[in-house]
Amino acid sequence: MQKSALLKNYNRYPIEFERGNGFFLYDTTGKEYIDFYCGIAVTSFGHNHPTLKAAAIEQINKLWHTSNLFSSSLQESLANKLAGKSGMDYVFFSNSGTEANEAAIKFARKWGNGKSHIISTHGSFHGRSYGSLSATGQYKFWNGFQPLVPGFSHVPYGSLSAIANAITDETTAVIVESIQGEGGVNEPPENYLKGLRDLCSEKNILLIVDEIQTGIGRTGKFYSYQHENIIPDIVSSAKGLANGIPLGATLCSKEVAAVIKPGDHGSTFGGNPVAVAVANKVVELLDDAALDGITSIGNIFMNGLHGLHHSSIKNIRGKGLIIGVEFSDAVQSKQVAAQMLEEGFVVGTAGEHVLRILPPFIITQNEIAKFLLTLKKVISNL
Repeated sequence: MQKSALLKNYNRYPIEFERGNGFFLYDTTGKEYIDFYCGIAVTSFGHNHPTLKAAAIEQINKLWHTSNLFSSSLQESLANKLAGKSGMDYVFFSNSGTEANEAAIKFARKWGNGKSHIISTHGSFHGRSYGSLSATGQYKFWNGFQPLVPGFSHVPYGSLSAIANAITDETTAVIVESIQGEGGVNEPPENYLKGLRDLCSEKNILLIVDEIQTGIGRTGKFYSYQHENIIPDIVSSAKGLANGIPLGATLCSKEVAAVIKPGDHGSTFGGNPVAVAVANKVVELLDDAALDGITSIGNIFMNGLHGLHHSSIKNIRGKGLIIGVEFSDAVQSKQVAAQMLEEGFVVGTAGEHVLRILPPFIITQNEIAKFLLTLKKVISNL
């Protein structure tokens, strides 16, 4: 076999998926899997969705790319939809969550007018390029890449007092996930975001909410911060926005937008016509009925997990269809994920002992019941 020139920066399973339909995936041998991971919260409406596929094909047949030096009615339409859904005022388009956070960091520092300090949290994940990596509060991602970008500090997640104590005269923003995904599906205390909103307003600093994994309906609200009825100053968004076609978005208030001038930031591919055409349809599909359905099926799933009553399960947490199952120290989450894959279920991990479950919004009670039976069998056999 010819040696692969593909960089070995991923621990890949020896399985290749070649097609998908709805919540099913099929590998090159024809084996069928039920997708409970959505490519890490990306294909939220499943694979080969007819409405989204039609939008992509229609746009591909028209135009793939020009540049952001020209007007785009598709971008205008999506920006207006996102602003209306989020309570924000302006939108910048990029290609990924990392890029959305890089823009958020730049916008916050430009708004700070000389103030550059940004407070983040332990266990957070905001991306892998240097600005977003520096905001990320996990040493394992820093190791080998230091020195990082200066001006970031990290405090315990969920502690308002820790953030209050970290604010200085140089602080321009706080960046936080509404639920930490990569960090272990960690939920903050109730009213944490509301408390942060009040604190940031009092101190005249920006609140940046990273909604890359929790946004676009994943928790049963269009953006997860809406569970606490707040409006941040900047919101980063990506993953499920175009259901698998790369697209990121940084949403901001008019006060932040006022300091961003032509030439301050940009992206060659950001807001690609095909991605934006699909995203416009994704937003249309996420109406109130769809969001209510996510909440309902998420509650059914959570109740089913709690009903397993297995001694190896230490904790079950999440909201809507972002769920973490934490196992006892004796159970490795990667081992559970690998065994579930053998059984025909695609899931992920978040740390050594947390199984991360991110099913598509179209998942049904029947598939959830199959998943629960299989999970119980797998963890009983470990």
